[in-house]
Amino acid sequence: MPPAPEIDWPRSVTAPALVVMPAVLMMGLSKSGFLGGFGSLAVPLMALAIPVPQAAAIMLPLLLVMDATGLQQLWRHCDRDLLRLLLPAGLLGTVVGTVLFGVLSTATVAAVVGALTLLFLAQRLLFPPRADSPPPPRPLGFALGIASGFTSFVAHAGSPPINAYVLPLRLSPLTYAATMSVFFAAVNLSKWIPYAWLGLIDLRNMSTSLVLMPLAPLGVWLGVWATRRIDASWFYRLAYTGMFLTGAKLLYDGLK
Repeated sequence: MPPAPEIDWPRSVTAPALVVMPAVLMMGLSKSGFLGGFGSLAVPLMALAIPVPQAAAIMLPLLLVMDATGLQQLWRHCDRDLLRLLLPAGLLGTVVGTVLFGVLSTATVAAVVGALTLLFLAQRLLFPPRADSPPPPRPLGFALGIASGFTSFVAHAGSPPINAYVLPLRLSPLTYAATMSVFFAAVNLSKWIPYAWLGLIDLRNMSTSLVLMPLAPLGVWLGVWATRRIDASWFYRLAYTGMFLTGAKLLYDGLK
């Protein structure tokens, strides 16, 4: 079992005010469905202050609090048929992430996810779908669900792959937010045993998570409030903007 990387505590104590706290709030807003893919920027932002595996481990308990908050507000509105397709795929993706953890570098995963995200957006821009266009095929949704579970396990960056399938379905903002809340709650819960086995969950990481815990539900509450009020067209503009920024950031991090 690989040892967990040590935190440079003087650095990680001064970083939260400038980097980690905004990252947690951004993730909370994204967990509510508002600002769609922006949450995938949280770990890259935290990585400006601490190593990526450490950032992912610190974020995991916060994600569970966010998931619980979001589920309380939204679960009744989820698309159960869509979840029957995506949930098994996402859980399979976490298994793949456990097996390949340490084999594929975080930079490689970031570059691939970033490039695919930008290619998806380019396809949507250059060949916009018509109103009567059929929904994406379900096998594609299963494949992207696996990819989402994998990238979520490695760097909590599961939104871009799953959004590439779900956003073209044009769900209502509330249904989209609820479905993604249930999906990622299950995926994040499944990470606990593998993270512990890999040595990423320890007293230092948990202590940092505890300090940041009050911010976790705040971002979700703000996001749910906004999701219930935003016009659908603006909701999807923000979601695609989030995907673009996330894809560009991940590609940059992977290639630098």
